[in-house]
Parts: sequence; C-alpha cells; structure tokens
Amino acid sequence: MTKDELNNCLEVAAGVFLRCFVLAVCLLLFSFVFYLAAGDWAYSFHSRWFELTKRDFDLMYYYLMAFMKILTFLFFLLPFIAIKLILRKK
Repeated sequence: MTKDELNNCLEVAAGVFLRCFVLAVCLLLFSFVFYLAAGDWAYSFHSRWFELTKRDFDLMYYYLMAFMKILTFLFFLLPFIAIKLILRKK
C-alpha cells in the first residue's frame, strides 16, 4: 500500500468516525427532546411491566444518557481526532 493510498484510507476512516459521532449526538439530542416531551408517557408505559418509581426511571434514563455520551466520545470522537493528528504529522 502506497503512502497516498494509506492517507486516502485514513481520510475515509476519519470521515466515517465523524459521521458516526454526528449521528450519535443527534440520537442523544432526539432522546433528550423525547424525554422532555413525553417523559411521563414513557414512564407510565414502562411502569406497566416493571415496578419502577418515577425517581428510578429518571435515574435509569440519566445513567443511560451518560453511558451513551461516554461511548460516543470514546468510540467516535477520539479515533477521529487521533486519525486527524496522524494525518497532520505526515
């Protein structure tokens, strides 16, 4: 593989990571807006199946959002930055 081919592959990978990051952030924002608009409905829907208090439901949602944010940054943004730093050095 030549140097130009390698740079092209890294550029493509960086583009994929950036798109995945943007889509994950959009999903997080959609989830937040959904929670604001229909949080009570979602709680009543899930409390039919599980014995949840409103506080437990809110905590589970908060933890899920935090987990999704950490994964988004860890698996999409950091590799994008690393690839861009490698390409900048070349």
